[in-house]
Amino acid sequence: MTVMLIFTEGTILKHKGIIEDYNSYIPVGNAVGKIKIWKDQGAEIYYLTSRREKQEIEDIREVLKKYNFPDFHNLYFRKEGEEYHEVAEKLLPNVIVEDDCASIGGEGEMVYPHIREDIKSKIKSIVVREFCGIDHLPDKI
Repeated sequence: MTVMLIFTEGTILKHKGIIEDYNSYIPVGNAVGKIKIWKDQGAEIYYLTSRREKQEIEDIREVLKKYNFPDFHNLYFRKEGEEYHEVAEKLLPNVIVEDDCASIGGEGEMVYPHIREDIKSKIKSIVVREFCGIDHLPDKI
């Protein structure tokens, strides 16, 4: 089974108006359809949000639910003092799908570049342009 960790904001979700209005976020392109295709092939889907506050995390979870993202309940987040790569290292996915974080500093803000070297080779990194979606990615996992 393929375990996929997909970053939410900037990768599969975008703001409709005010950036901080997380419950009004919308899917980027046909992100839901693409993830459903992967899920139908047996992928186990997990999401990673940048949000840390309880209400903001719930807002993102509700958006995933509202738009019928597969496995919307599998939403991971950073706990106090935790970094993205630490969350990913605990899950140890086969694939990480994330955006390039262009608007907030690039690679320094991404997940995969900070994964421990001893496990990096076990994880496939897929990087998309921020807010451009995942529609162009292959259907086959």
